[in-house]
Amino acid sequence: MFSGLNKYLKIILPKRLFYRALIIVAAPTIILQLIITIVFYDSIWIKANKNITRSLISQLKTIQDVYINNKDNYDFFTDSYKNNFNFEIDINNNPFPSTSGERKFSPMDRSLRRELKSTFGNNNYWFNTSKFKNAVEIKIRLENNEVIEFLVPKEMISPSSVRLFLLWTTLPSIVLILIALVFLKNQTRPLVRLAKAAERFGKGDYVNDFRPSGASEIRKAAYEFDRMAKRINRHLNQRSEMLSGISHDLRTPLTRLKLQLAMIEQKNISKNMSKDIDEMENMLNDYLQFAKTQSQEETITVNLSNLFDEIKKDLKNENLNIISQENTLMKGRRSALKRCFENVIQNSLIYGEKVYVNVQKSPNRLIIIIEDDGPGIPEDQYKNVFKPFFRLDKSRSLNKSGVGLGLAIVEDIINSHGGNIQLSQSKYKGLQTKISLPI
Repeated sequence: MFSGLNKYLKIILPKRLFYRALIIVAAPTIILQLIITIVFYDSIWIKANKNITRSLISQLKTIQDVYINNKDNYDFFTDSYKNNFNFEIDINNNPFPSTSGERKFSPMDRSLRRELKSTFGNNNYWFNTSKFKNAVEIKIRLENNEVIEFLVPKEMISPSSVRLFLLWTTLPSIVLILIALVFLKNQTRPLVRLAKAAERFGKGDYVNDFRPSGASEIRKAAYEFDRMAKRINRHLNQRSEMLSGISHDLRTPLTRLKLQLAMIEQKNISKNMSKDIDEMENMLNDYLQFAKTQSQEETITVNLSNLFDEIKKDLKNENLNIISQENTLMKGRRSALKRCFENVIQNSLIYGEKVYVNVQKSPNRLIIIIEDDGPGIPEDQYKNVFKPFFRLDKSRSLNKSGVGLGLAIVEDIINSHGGNIQLSQSKYKGLQTKISLPI
């Protein structure tokens, strides 16, 4: 039972901390105000309204009895009530109203109707509380079809302090809730900044403008996050610098070997060794490219349509077909994205004759679909090809060039931008690479 209630509450309650904290602050205040209002309305206002209405009807009954028993003093008692109680009294033979003038859902009308009915009986009274702003019109029918018309002050039926009471009970609550809104906003703002900084860091941005703020617990969490981010950045920089340094250092002996091979007279041996050296040089290029993906780059607004046009211009391949929608803008690192798309497209151009690129835009994501008509990749190897240094030995063999870092670099760049990459069979019987990136 309680688990079901807990699940239901999780569905209807807000997800953000600010609104949950606001409910914690505002709910008790609102409930307390409702209780006070209901208790006041039920035990004080209704009883007071009932008593003063009963007193007013008793006075009207007294006026009726006096008039019936002694009509000679009509002018005297009408003047007396006008001077002492501010009553307007008129006795005439006008037709009695046939339609009711009362309001169905008014507590004042309901109380007045109950007392008039018990005192004068059915169909012998008529009243209207909404015709005049500060007065109530009441008509009483006598046995000889005479009608006594009363115009009495509305304050003799409804206490005027009710609106004042409601104002003083609701206004402080509203002020308290507004003050709570300001304080809660100030307390949750550091958490929002921390979450945004963590999101940026997770996408590969260099977070150097983050400053801890807020309560001591939030400051401690933010301070530890800042330290963690700096340690991770230092580790990534050391790794990329080491890999880049090793790759650069190895270029020098490779260049010397090339010069020495050029001087060897045995061309067959020289040719075979040159192939090995070229392969080692390609491996070093892949290592350097992998190291570049770990370097820091500023995040800017990137137009993917222009980026793919630039890639097509650089590759100068007529077998590359690109279809792109307009206004394909996103926040990202332009050089890294270009390197990512170039890796996938070049790999498709190597193993397929035709390559088709389609850039689509959804409400909150950009979808890039790259397809070729090559031999494809076995479905059971889709996950393995994203592993560093993994090389296929079958249809799409990487023995031609590279060391198996291409798709690992691509996946690292896509994940750092908050996107994902999926492989499947294309409609051209080759490989389909589907890349999804947030806008």
